[in-house]
Amino acid sequence: MGHPEGSALSNALACWQEQLLVKSINSDTPAAGIKSQLSQALNGLSDRAKEAKEFLVQLRNMVQQIQENSVEFEACLVAQCDALIDALNRRKAQLLARVNKEHEHKLKVVRDQISHCTVKLRQTTGLMEYCLEVIKENDPSGFLQISDALIRRVHLTEDQWGKGTLTPRMTTDFDLSLDNSPLLQSIHQLDFVQMKASSPVPATPILQLEECCTHNNSATLSWKQPPLSTVPAEGYILELDDGSGGQFREVYVGKETMCTVDGLHFNSTYNARVKAFNKTGVSQYSKTLVLQTSEAIATHELQPMKRWQISDLQFALILHLDTDSEEQTLPFPVPSERLPLRRMSPFSSTLNLQPSFPGRSYFDFRSSPHQLSLHSSLQSLNAPGCNFEPQSAPYSQLGKYTYFDIKKLLAVAWFAFDPGSAHSDIIFSNDNLTVTCSSYDDRVVLGKTGFSKGVHYWEITVDRYDNHPDPAFGVARIDVMKDVMLGKDDKAWAMYVDNNRSWFMHNNSHTNRTEGGIAKGATIGVLLDLNRKTLTFFVNDEQQGPIAFENMEGLFFPAVSLNRNVQVTLHTGLPVPDFYSSRASIA
Repeated sequence: MGHPEGSALSNALACWQEQLLVKSINSDTPAAGIKSQLSQALNGLSDRAKEAKEFLVQLRNMVQQIQENSVEFEACLVAQCDALIDALNRRKAQLLARVNKEHEHKLKVVRDQISHCTVKLRQTTGLMEYCLEVIKENDPSGFLQISDALIRRVHLTEDQWGKGTLTPRMTTDFDLSLDNSPLLQSIHQLDFVQMKASSPVPATPILQLEECCTHNNSATLSWKQPPLSTVPAEGYILELDDGSGGQFREVYVGKETMCTVDGLHFNSTYNARVKAFNKTGVSQYSKTLVLQTSEAIATHELQPMKRWQISDLQFALILHLDTDSEEQTLPFPVPSERLPLRRMSPFSSTLNLQPSFPGRSYFDFRSSPHQLSLHSSLQSLNAPGCNFEPQSAPYSQLGKYTYFDIKKLLAVAWFAFDPGSAHSDIIFSNDNLTVTCSSYDDRVVLGKTGFSKGVHYWEITVDRYDNHPDPAFGVARIDVMKDVMLGKDDKAWAMYVDNNRSWFMHNNSHTNRTEGGIAKGATIGVLLDLNRKTLTFFVNDEQQGPIAFENMEGLFFPAVSLNRNVQVTLHTGLPVPDFYSSRASIA
């Protein structure tokens, strides 16, 4: 593109300079030297004018290039957003399919109940009409011959219309709630990563091993920024895998530097890592931390403790570890001066016997009549391989002796009732091990610990039982209905029992009526076998009916429903009954 005004100016300057130079040479006046200096200055200015001309051409070319790049970038942005919208639409279709499936399931259950009740009502009506005709019969001898059979038939039919038959098996509400908060948060965080040149990303966080611990099926992790880090972090992203070596997933995003993750699988190994972020971007991941949840027992055979009194027992286990792995395995959670484990959960977390870091770990089980805790310390000592040095202190010969196996003790779960998830009418006492209710209606309370693997057994004793109520015992999902009897919805599996008999109930369906009830002082045992996917109940150490429920899969929490006429106490940390263990091994 030509620029006539620039060319004319340059030509005029050149001609004027030549004329001035000729005149200055032929002149003998004193101004000749000054004119020569001015001519040289004009030469420099002419060079700058040429550079300005080229710069203007470059700027005009940039205008065209910006327009072209803008069109290309907008097209790319639209394509990326369209891909996100398509993914959201596909997910919407999947969710709608689940809603339709739930809709069909509810309709099927209701229609089946309608059909069942219709047939039952027709049979009942026919029996009533027949009985009325028999009553009208004038022949006493004929009436007496069939009267006993008719009376039994009427009572049997009445029993079949018993408790729960006239209650809908399905609710009209859809117990589905769409959790869209993570997606909305991601949408709000959707932005360009390089709006402008800014500060660098934050440094990689450091996991604080002394603060990290596992407790039953929960894990607490703590981290911090490196001491010499100069770039502030706006938040952190904590990731865990699925406990089976699968992909990592985000479990926490925020500004806090400590997080507790609940509802993990028992007897599972989880990998955890954390990274920091700010407006510029995200840091590198921290080193991976390996966490072992409860019920993971060492394969090394631990000898039973023979006739040692628990209140005077001291048992030490020294473990040598040596490895060059970059991953760090977390041993038993924290030193005793930081977190003593009270009797409610003396062995809620287990010793992780995987190699971790060079050094020596010392664990000391100590107990008193009122407290049982685990003390740990770390000493610098490199040792190859992994070996055990069991040590025992002298024990007392006084008091009642107790046989137990430390391996079995480590395998059981200790927990209490959970005030955080319980109905507001539930009243707690005895360190949340004893509950009752302030209402005449049934209210539900869950245990603090959920189970998804293994075999678990706990007992509940009846401290108070007035006016023959129907408390229910069993397991439930975390989102079970809390204001009705346990088993009324599809998120609970329960046995409800009065002073004479019991029934199993799930999704408001009553099955397996069994004679034998409860009274004050009775003990109800609940055995959840997730290896065989079964749930079995016991009353006073005797199995109550057949196996109550089968095909049990997922995460289950111990659960109880009761009203103000009942008070119960929870007993956990119990081994599986020997007769059941023997039967399971045979099976």
